[in-house]
Amino acid sequence: MTTNPKPQDLPSLSKAPGDPRVLVVEDEARMRELLQRVLTNWGFDVLVARSAEEATRLSDGRDPEVVVLDLNLPGEGGIEFFKKLRARLPRVQGIVLTGFASLDAAREAIHLDVVEFLTKPCHLGELEQALDRAMRRLAPPGKPALAAQELAADAVTSPEARGGEAAENANAGRTLEEIEREHILATLQRHKGNRTAAAAELGISRRTLYYKLDGYEREGKA
Repeated sequence: MTTNPKPQDLPSLSKAPGDPRVLVVEDEARMRELLQRVLTNWGFDVLVARSAEEATRLSDGRDPEVVVLDLNLPGEGGIEFFKKLRARLPRVQGIVLTGFASLDAAREAIHLDVVEFLTKPCHLGELEQALDRAMRRLAPPGKPALAAQELAADAVTSPEARGGEAAENANAGRTLEEIEREHILATLQRHKGNRTAAAAELGISRRTLYYKLDGYEREGKA
C-alpha cells in the first residue's frame, strides 16, 4: 500500500527518541490517518488503533502517556476502554474526540477527569491546546511541561520546516477535515484528475473518493 504524503502545509519533522507517546483510538480510517499524520508532525510517538480491543493489544508493553479516543467504537466503547487503561496506568491522560456522545458518556468522561471533550470537526488549535494541558499534567513537580508547540519546534531539522512557522500558526484555526480536503484535491490535481490513481495513493477506494469529491462540489469547495 502506498504511503500517503504529508500535507504540504504541515512542516516535515523528524522523530526524536523519548517523544511522548500518544495512542489514537478511532474507527474511521481517514480521521485516524489524519490524526496520526498531524500528531507525528507535532513530535509525538503515535500509536493508532481501530477498536478498543486493538488498542489494548497495542498498549501492552508500550504504555501511552496520552490517549485521543472516540467514544463510539465497534465492540467495547471508548469510556470502558479508558477506564481499564486508567486502572492499569493511573497517570495516563485522556482526550475525547467524538462526533456524537450521550449525556451519560459525557458525565463519565468528566468523572474520569479527561483533559478535554472535543467534538468533530475540531480545530487543530483546540487539539493542540488539549495536548498542552495533558503534557502539563504529566510534568514532574517543579519541572515545566514541554508543550506540543515546543515538541514540534524541537523536532524541526530543515530550514524549510523552520520557515513554516507562520503556516503552522495559521493551521490552528482549521479543522482536520479542511486539511483532508486540501490533501485530497492536491493529490487529484497531481494525477491530472485521474481518480483511480489518486485513490490508490490516498489509500481509499475509488467510490469513497467519488463521494468525497461529490460532497466538496455540493458544498462549493471543490
